[in-house]
Amino acid sequence: MNEFELVGEARTDLGKRETRRLRRSGRVPAILYGGESAPVPFALNANEVKKHLENEAFSSHILNVKIGASQTQAVLKDVQRDPVSSVVSHMDLQRVSATKELQMKVPLHFMNEETCPGVKAGGIVTHLEVEVEIRCLPKDLPEYLEVDLANIDIGDTVHLSELKVPPGVELVDLMHGEEFDSALVSVQMPRVIEEEEEAEAEEAEEGVELGEEITKLVEAGEEEPKES
Repeated sequence: MNEFELVGEARTDLGKRETRRLRRSGRVPAILYGGESAPVPFALNANEVKKHLENEAFSSHILNVKIGASQTQAVLKDVQRDPVSSVVSHMDLQRVSATKELQMKVPLHFMNEETCPGVKAGGIVTHLEVEVEIRCLPKDLPEYLEVDLANIDIGDTVHLSELKVPPGVELVDLMHGEEFDSALVSVQMPRVIEEEEEAEAEEAEEGVELGEEITKLVEAGEEEPKES
């Protein structure tokens, strides 16, 4: 298991001017909330944040957050980025309790994608979802969930209800009913090939229809129609 530690500096001035100054000085404004304690605004080193976010597990892992002399466990709930530069502009972290369930999203890992029957037959894998929302205690939080495509053929689709989840983990959408059993991944033939096959099928059908018309005319003693 990966372990992540965030070392922050408490903030007292929360004005827009101070926030801009923080960002210019290479720090990221953040907020720690939840549990029995009041929200705590703090700042993080932007380079450290960037490094952590490059690791997928950071977004679905229990984090050790140190702010001054205090230390607590939390999960990442939201990352805000500048719409132009994509630089992280703010982060939200939620405290966790060992006895209270978490509800958060975890990534999907698609296994045996290149070797599944559908791909071997020329199909293309389409990822319809890349993460799912789960509920569990902090000790049961998985870094990711696997979607096994080993036996998936062309035209097949894997749905949420087909996921194998670890003990203690629930899929949130399935709690709301079968109509929320969303598709996660499918394997289909490339559109160009499908169109070519459809065109060939139409030509074959037209040939059959023409043959039937010729037969009827011949039986009626009429001349065969000329093809246009």
